[in-house]
Amino acid sequence: MDRQSAIEYLLDHYESPRNYGPLLEADVVVPGQQPDCGDQVTIYLKVDATEERIARLTFEGTGCAVSQAAASMLTEMLQSASLTQVEALESETLGDWLGHAVVRNRPRCATLALGTLKAAIAQYRAAHTPDPPDRYSPGMRDTGDRPRRATSG
Repeated sequence: MDRQSAIEYLLDHYESPRNYGPLLEADVVVPGQQPDCGDQVTIYLKVDATEERIARLTFEGTGCAVSQAAASMLTEMLQSASLTQVEALESETLGDWLGHAVVRNRPRCATLALGTLKAAIAQYRAAHTPDPPDRYSPGMRDTGDRPRRATSG
């Protein structure tokens, strides 16, 4: 995509964001912020647990054209993506989508939504991963007794 096309695509997403607004049935809602410039993005994530895929992805936010357009593009391109696929995404992929000049010149703005989405997936996984089994067998209980050192007399 040439520079002019990338700018037009970016402005289209900024002026008419896709998947914008709260998602009432979200499994996870995670706010993200770029403190240097004040950009904010909140990611709403609904996961298809049986498939480990994004069932629905929306966002809300305020900030510059780059951060908000990137969030819109991300939500559009990652609908139905596997969680593992999203976790593996890097800024180079964003460069392909947004234009490498945009990502290179405004990396924090361009990656705010992706970082927030990855945090949402981590939060989802933490809440939906079974606890590790107890270290004691079923029926045993920890009496607090510990092996004692032999003492001399």
